[in-house]
Amino acid sequence: MLGRLLQPEIRELIAKRDFGVLREVLLDCSPVELADVITALEQSGQAVVFRLLPREFAADVFEYLDFPIQEQIIRGLGQEQVAEILNEMSPDDRTAFLEEMPATAARRLLELLTPSERAVAATLLGYPDHSIGRLMTPDYLTLKSDWNLPRILEHIRNNGEKSETLHTLYVIGTDGRLLREISLRELLIMPPEITANDCGDDEPPVLQPQDDRTRAVELFRKYDKTVLPVLDANNVMLGIVTVDDVLDIAEEEATEDIQKLGGLEALDEPYLTMRFAGMIRKRASWLVVLFVGEMFTATAMSYFEDEIARAVVLALFVPLIISSGGNSGSQAATLVVRALALGEISMEDWWRVMRREIAAGIVLGASLGLIGFLRITAWSFLFPNTYGEHWIMLGTTIWCSLIFVVLFGTLSGSMLPILLKKLGADPAASSAPFVATLVDVTGLVIYFSIAAVILSGYYL
Repeated sequence: MLGRLLQPEIRELIAKRDFGVLREVLLDCSPVELADVITALEQSGQAVVFRLLPREFAADVFEYLDFPIQEQIIRGLGQEQVAEILNEMSPDDRTAFLEEMPATAARRLLELLTPSERAVAATLLGYPDHSIGRLMTPDYLTLKSDWNLPRILEHIRNNGEKSETLHTLYVIGTDGRLLREISLRELLIMPPEITANDCGDDEPPVLQPQDDRTRAVELFRKYDKTVLPVLDANNVMLGIVTVDDVLDIAEEEATEDIQKLGGLEALDEPYLTMRFAGMIRKRASWLVVLFVGEMFTATAMSYFEDEIARAVVLALFVPLIISSGGNSGSQAATLVVRALALGEISMEDWWRVMRREIAAGIVLGASLGLIGFLRITAWSFLFPNTYGEHWIMLGTTIWCSLIFVVLFGTLSGSMLPILLKKLGADPAASSAPFVATLVDVTGLVIYFSIAAVILSGYYL
């Protein structure tokens, strides 16, 4: 909030080139507030602000910026200041920045790191994309099992500044294996004579460096932790993952799923900063697929051209039928995709999901069909010549069609995400528009087939 109020003042100081006062104003802001200010500035102003910041503070602010802004700032700074910022950044945030850079640019930036920091960065970048290994940091505190409370507190005072977090500490054996974890709360209430090996949790939840990042989201949610250790196959501790990084991953995953459910490819950048041509490409690919799919709707209607010619009244209810099926399918797809993402259901639950959606489809379809039947009934009494003398048969056709079309929509929307997950694809790719397009085509076939049976000898 403070940063937003200071934006006009900071712009004015930059324009006046009053750098002494500007530096004082900048140092009164927190890293998060200053990151918001920098994001709102022009590229030239961003570089000016960063040149005035102390090394450590500049690195803290840099970590809170989105990648496009980070890239702009790096281009506007001198090599020496870029090296200072990169060396001061926490390893996990630096890895996230470097993996977004083109390979050649990332290699040049790695050369600016000190030998020790370069070794850390190279190790983290060596793990697979989207793995826990790229998300973890090696900055954490370890304890020896025979240390008592005074010795532990002395160790924290001497080394705590280098640690990513002090909420949790880890007891490590001589071979580097994790023995137990101890929370800061447990340390503060333990008797002075008790050793580290006598308290804490000896079976904490752990991650593997090759695990997918979504695994971390699941464990943090399940165990309500703020930090999790990362172990190799021999239980040797490699690093930690903190909840702030996982919240970023959870936001990215949720954003990607929402965008895919909306019928487009996931955007790689924020909406306003993404290039127009790139956004068009992301949106056009799915729109073309959906447009081609909707062409089959016209094909289906042409197949029943004779029925439509003999009973034009059937065409009046086409939007009603196919929109109800598409809406029910979109609902089911959204519910199942989210349930899969949260781990509420798995692929093995497909039969339970199917039974539930069959029942839901019948009830919802019958409810909508009843409303449609009542509407035809009301219009037949209010406007007797609207549907003719066989309006009851027409109403029955609409009622039965809605039951089967909505049922097909719920089944398609619920089963398609599970099928995609079984095939190793992203369930969110079964977007609401895709399901709606599928149900549009099949809904027409169901509708006119039922009409051909029920209305034979009346309208047809």
